[in-house]
Amino acid sequence: MSVLRSIKRDIDAIRERDPAARSSVEVVFAYPGFHAREMHRLAHTLHRRGVPVLPRVLSNVTRFFTGIEIHPGARIGEGLFIDHGMGVVIGETAEIGDDCHILQGVTLGGTSMHRTKRHPTLGNRVTVGAGAKLIGAVEIGDNARIGAGSVVVTNVPENATVVGVPGHVVAFHDPGGDTITRLPDPEWDRIDVLERHIERMDRQMRALQERLDRLVAENVEHVAADANEPVHLHRRRGDDDPQPRDGGDAPASGPPAGRKAAGG
Repeated sequence: MSVLRSIKRDIDAIRERDPAARSSVEVVFAYPGFHAREMHRLAHTLHRRGVPVLPRVLSNVTRFFTGIEIHPGARIGEGLFIDHGMGVVIGETAEIGDDCHILQGVTLGGTSMHRTKRHPTLGNRVTVGAGAKLIGAVEIGDNARIGAGSVVVTNVPENATVVGVPGHVVAFHDPGGDTITRLPDPEWDRIDVLERHIERMDRQMRALQERLDRLVAENVEHVAADANEPVHLHRRRGDDDPQPRDGGDAPASGPPAGRKAAGG
């Protein structure tokens, strides 16, 4: 494919995938992802021909103006759309297939210090969400989708959807339709069970609290009722009679001592 046709395909890809793109002129003059891609063409050509220093200078100038860093050695297919683009980093041995879609903050990075294949390989029609990190010489299959913020350190099969840290496959989709097959997720299932258990315990605790409040209220009512009742003092018969003092004799019965018996 000629360079002009390849550039036209890049423009068409952006207009197809970005509803905000109103015209080809707007894409050419106002899309930093397009600018970075076309500057990489020149830098990559010079890199392949063995020109020293200049390809890296062009790469750094592009990063300064677009916020997108693409190493001159990276291999990029047709129809790449770098959406927004700020913070995108594509390493030296990275390979990107046709019609891929990369959003801002994506890193195609390496882990090895050796001069070997150490960056990811993307198949065709791969979508990489914002902030995703693909580390090492991993292979991403055709039509795969990498969720935003995911960290991928292992190979991803075709038509798979990957999310999480570390990334794991959660679904497969049919590229010819809207059918999505979701896979079982033991971690999520366990979390769901725990959430339901917590909700059940919360309901039980609320019920116990309500019952305790009712019992306390009833007890308070009974105490108040007992406090308002009159106190009755019952006296036993003889309680008013004088009691003998300690050591005294009980009063003698009979006539008074001052009286004398008749005829005495």
